[in-house]
Amino acid sequence: MIAIDGPAASGKSTTARLVAERLGYLHIDTGAMYRAVALKILREKIDPTDAKAVEGIVDSTGVTLKRINGQLRIFLDGVDVTEKIRSREVAKAASIISVNRKVRDAMVKEQRRLGKDGGIVLEGRDIGSVVFPNAELKIFLTASLDKRARRRQHDLNEQGLQVDLQSVREEIAERDRTDATRDASPLVKASEAVEIDTSRLSIDEQVNLVVEEVKRLIREED
Repeated sequence: MIAIDGPAASGKSTTARLVAERLGYLHIDTGAMYRAVALKILREKIDPTDAKAVEGIVDSTGVTLKRINGQLRIFLDGVDVTEKIRSREVAKAASIISVNRKVRDAMVKEQRRLGKDGGIVLEGRDIGSVVFPNAELKIFLTASLDKRARRRQHDLNEQGLQVDLQSVREEIAERDRTDATRDASPLVKASEAVEIDTSRLSIDEQVNLVVEEVKRLIREED
């Protein structure tokens, strides 16, 4: 089991997906799970900051992940919403509801169910510290705020959204603050996690470093 944590836009999702492909493991994008819940909340016209209203629909919300034709797809109440959860609006709502303990408890329960048999790469903000504290390998990805803002801006541009760098930078800085100070599972680096600064690394270099850590563990076990 490989747990990859880190702040927003540090390269977790892409790195985790490619590491999983390289190793033949299952990749679980935990951030996508929160986005799916956020999408439902927005569709139901619920204010993401209204904790009680948010908690009121969690029990009746089903979020599942399936691998179809080699791609991870996100299903909300049985409907594929993989593309629909990538908007800025959904991302902002997901950031807000992720501090809700009932939401986190529901998502963590599903994540543990998915990962119980191992052979899995999970990425998020509390995977190594809370969800799977006994993961065999814990990685903590970091990068400078400016680098992360440029990455997020590029991703949004690829989606056809033209956004200025400063507004993206401010959004990520606020997400950092929220993640680090929330009561429910704040973002922390697990003491035994291998920290990798991705500021000057290519995706291939990031993936290679993680895979080398996996190979190192396997050699030690042998």
